[in-house]
Amino acid sequence: MASKKNRARASKETSPRKYKKKTSALITEKVEYVDYKNVDLLSRFMSDRAKIRNRRVSGNDVQQQREVASAIKIAREMALLPYAKRVSTQRTRPPREGRPGRDRDAEARAEAAGAVGDELEDTAATEGAEAPGVDEPAEA
Repeated sequence: MASKKNRARASKETSPRKYKKKTSALITEKVEYVDYKNVDLLSRFMSDRAKIRNRRVSGNDVQQQREVASAIKIAREMALLPYAKRVSTQRTRPPREGRPGRDRDAEARAEAAGAVGDELEDTAATEGAEAPGVDEPAEA
């Protein structure tokens, strides 16, 4: 019985996947030398978060990918390219369902806070009405 490695290799050889190989931007633009100062070209090989895209995505061969990666790293050192970009998207989470106890607790806290505020206002109003003011002279 054949091992799994041999069987897997044989199946790939018998029915290879037919796909169109990606062509690199370096080949289409006929770039001979990847320069670290060419920020427009280098930014094509970076993702939106400033990560270096891999060979499979960019379509480079091994030597091109090595040149692009080193040029991007040099451009980052020279502050021509960012190390990382922040993506500012607000994630809104829907309220959690299935936990009614938490909602009731929040409502109870809100009501309690409102009741404490009302009590403070009531005590201030009643104290002012009962006690004589400082501005009023005492009657003799």
